[in-house]
Amino acid sequence: MYFFLYNLSFSDICFSTGTVPRMLMNIQRHSKAISYTDYLTQVCFVLVFAGVENFLLAAMAYDPYVAICHLLRYSVIMNPRLCVLLIVLSLTIIIIYGLLHSLMVLRLSFCTNLEIPHFFCELDQVIKLACSDTLINNILFYLVSGI
Repeated sequence: MYFFLYNLSFSDICFSTGTVPRMLMNIQRHSKAISYTDYLTQVCFVLVFAGVENFLLAAMAYDPYVAICHLLRYSVIMNPRLCVLLIVLSLTIIIIYGLLHSLMVLRLSFCTNLEIPHFFCELDQVIKLACSDTLINNILFYLVSGI
């Protein structure tokens, strides 16, 4: 459990590091705008670390389940190899997820300037600003969210 808590706290620190510096800079400048390249970087980090946090919470829920339901086999089931495998698997899935969404947004074209009036990047807001066809992005967004 401490292994998962360590990784969860690291993920939370990285998630905050992806959003708070931009927010503080915007407060200082009295502006909410973010450039397109900053957006792509931030959305990738936010998607990755928020997703890792969700996977880690699921792995942390599996740990007490095994401890309660399979008490005598707990140390055999929850060995260090499985814990590392759960972390690596979640990182792999979420990095692919974050890059997939970032690259799909990268293919969109925009009619107006590339400043988004928010300090926090949401995928849905940028898809709404696009002038090109966003059907594939919407299908991907709902499909992956549903899975």
